[in-house]
Amino acid sequence: MINIYNEIIQSKVESQKLLAILLDPDKIVWENLEILISKISHSPATHIFIGGSLVLTTILEELIVQIKQNCDLPIILFPGNPSQISDKADAILFLSLISGRNPDYLIEHQVNAVPILKQTDLEIISTGYILIESGNETAVGRISKTKPLDRNDIDYVIQTAQAGEMLGSKLIYLEAGSGAKHAVPFEMIKKVSQNIEIPLVVGGGIVDLQGIQKAYNAGADLVVIGTAFENDMNFFNQ
Repeated sequence: MINIYNEIIQSKVESQKLLAILLDPDKIVWENLEILISKISHSPATHIFIGGSLVLTTILEELIVQIKQNCDLPIILFPGNPSQISDKADAILFLSLISGRNPDYLIEHQVNAVPILKQTDLEIISTGYILIESGNETAVGRISKTKPLDRNDIDYVIQTAQAGEMLGSKLIYLEAGSGAKHAVPFEMIKKVSQNIEIPLVVGGGIVDLQGIQKAYNAGADLVVIGTAFENDMNFFNQ
């Protein structure tokens, strides 16, 4: 079985940048799924993330199966709660919202997920999840009932990332949020990247290819594109 995390580490060592396309099952137009998968297959994406802050649809497993039949990219669950777990995927970001102080998102959801995860062969990737203020309220902030960290207080964000690393997180994920008005500041990406040893994931508010490249240049090891691709399946044809 492929060890996805080891591949992420190896990419970081070799300075190879990674790109994940985030799909929210609630926003999938089933009639367009074949085209969507084709667009992903012909994009620079290295991974597919599936999930959202609040997923109401029941097509999660069917969606994963359909993608796997037509695309070779690894599928990683990006769950908002334990209901978004499926053994059809390859791995799961085991998220702890370390920027917030809501115990449900720090540990309670994780505890409740354990009996489900124990019944799967999913690769579990512990991830310190940090929400950064983005100029508007995003779904993750609203659903988790937590405040994002001040985008101007880079030192505190660095400390939070380092605390996550010390607690054993394998990834640090800086998140501006789905549909964010502003992406994570590039200076913040740079400083956090310089002060942790583990791979850095960055997502939210990136609206063009230049934004992806700037995040890479600042130090992101893996960039996540969601809303921009949802809104335009030709995003990578720019």
